[in-house]
Amino acid sequence: MAKVICPCGFAVPKGTPCDCRAKRQVERQRANDAQRGTPARRGYDSAWRKVRAEHLAAHPRCVECGGKATHVDHIQSVREAPRRRLDRTNLRSMCHSCHSRRTARDQSQAWGKSRA
Repeated sequence: MAKVICPCGFAVPKGTPCDCRAKRQVERQRANDAQRGTPARRGYDSAWRKVRAEHLAAHPRCVECGGKATHVDHIQSVREAPRRRLDRTNLRSMCHSCHSRRTARDQSQAWGKSRA
C-alpha cells in the first residue's frame, strides 16, 4: 500500500491518520464537548427522553429513506427555537445516517452564527 508523509515526519499508509493527527482530533473533540455542555444542559433531559420515545413509537420509519428510525430530529433547532423543544409538530424520525447528514449540513450553514 502507498504511504504518505505526515507533517510530523512519519510515513503512514495512505488514508490512515498518523497518531499525531488522531491525537489532535481527540483533543479538538474534547474541547468542543466541554464547550457544548452536557446533554441535559442543552435541553435533552427526562422530558425530552419521554417525548423522543413516544415519537419513535408512533413514527418508527426515517422520513428521508424509510429505514428504521433511531433518532428524533428537531425541524427547527433547539438553538433557534428553544420554546419548540418538546413541540411534537417540530419533530421528525430519522435513521442514524440521514440524521448525521442533516446535522452536518445544518451545522455547516449555521457556522459563525452566534449561539443563544
